[in-house]
Amino acid sequence: MVFSSIPFLFYFLPLFFALCYALPCRNVVILLASLLFYAWGEPRYVPLLIAYILINWTFGLLIARPGRCSGAFLATGVAINTGLLLWFKYLTFVLTQLSILSTALGLPAIPAVDVALPLGISFFTFQGISYLVDIHRGTVVPQRSLLKFAMYKAMFPQLVAGPIVRYARIARHIDVRPISAWRVRTGMLMFLFGLAQKVLIADSVAGTADTVFALPPSELTAATAWAGALCYTIQIFFDFAGYSNMAIGLGHMMGFSFPANFNRPYTAQSVTEFWRRWHITLSNWFRDYLYIPLGGNRRGSPRTYLNLAAVFLLCGLWHGAAWNFAAWGAWQGAFLVLERLGLAILLTRAWRPFRHLYLLLAVVFGWVLFRAGGIGHAIDYMAAMLGFAAGDPVLTPLGSILPASGLTALRWPAPRSVRSPGPPSAPCATGCAVGSPPRPRSPITWPALPWP
Repeated sequence: MVFSSIPFLFYFLPLFFALCYALPCRNVVILLASLLFYAWGEPRYVPLLIAYILINWTFGLLIARPGRCSGAFLATGVAINTGLLLWFKYLTFVLTQLSILSTALGLPAIPAVDVALPLGISFFTFQGISYLVDIHRGTVVPQRSLLKFAMYKAMFPQLVAGPIVRYARIARHIDVRPISAWRVRTGMLMFLFGLAQKVLIADSVAGTADTVFALPPSELTAATAWAGALCYTIQIFFDFAGYSNMAIGLGHMMGFSFPANFNRPYTAQSVTEFWRRWHITLSNWFRDYLYIPLGGNRRGSPRTYLNLAAVFLLCGLWHGAAWNFAAWGAWQGAFLVLERLGLAILLTRAWRPFRHLYLLLAVVFGWVLFRAGGIGHAIDYMAAMLGFAAGDPVLTPLGSILPASGLTALRWPAPRSVRSPGPPSAPCATGCAVGSPPRPRSPITWPALPWP
């Protein structure tokens, strides 16, 4: 079930909030609704989600126990989380590559094993690892109630597509979270804004991107290649940011403040800045739980460059088990290393439009690697973008694949009248209106609306 579907919008969501606001046991309602939400799309993997809940809850309690085994329990818990992710997401890919290598060496091929990928496993694996590590570091106290931890772990707004919500973010709101009319209104606005991003913009250009990337290299022209790449650049942002905004809005309506996940990433002036604005919760996760433990930038420049390259290679593979995802991660890491080597200094001295053009070119060509069906496909596609196209513009005219709705979406309109709703102002000394009570302040974290 996706947030933009008819069953979710017109059946699941109204019934969920009616029960959530009417019944005193909100945590139970959220947990049961989240399990139903997950079972709607992946019923056979509900036991896997429950296993993740039990494993992380148990190891969280074991890690917090006084004694010398805390590190061993942490290592075991992280290994189980990582092992399950490797099994379900990467086993097929690894066996396929080993089979290719075995065949090239004249050995028998390794039998293929097709393991279906559970929905959202990357997100709730990282969520579980951060929970265990934070307990070991002493930054959070383990949740003693299995019911409350299960509610946090399975919470449906962020279960499938993020943002990655760490336990420390919502721990104090699990037991007490007053829901005001102002918070509900803000949540509804955020949800509707995200829904519009997904349906009106992302879905409008998705068809063009799919059509162009499905063309054989012999039919690609420079114009169609650039149109497909730009459409996908728009699609992936508004699709992902739209889901994040819908999740943040649902969280507000439930009484939680989820972290912002995007902050106008396409306005960045460097790839380093881009990754401070794109998928913020994932970037922060890799920084806090991988880059810094590897040494960060504290062990000299060569080690820093190696850490950056390794982290972004893994970031690429996190997005998908294929070589083009690994190449995309290596592409991003290479730009980050180049900027640390001195390119960032040159960029600060360059004309601002040039810096923006540099960022957009690096991002768009990177998305080609991300979207292509393989490394060879990505190379052919980039060659077409650079003018080495084999297609005939007469046989493959741009107008035949780019509808009017796609052209409208490609304009990237950012209406200046749309602003993130801020907290209510303090009531005036004489009262706002006769007979109207002062509007209370709301303890909401107000994320900026992520226009590109």
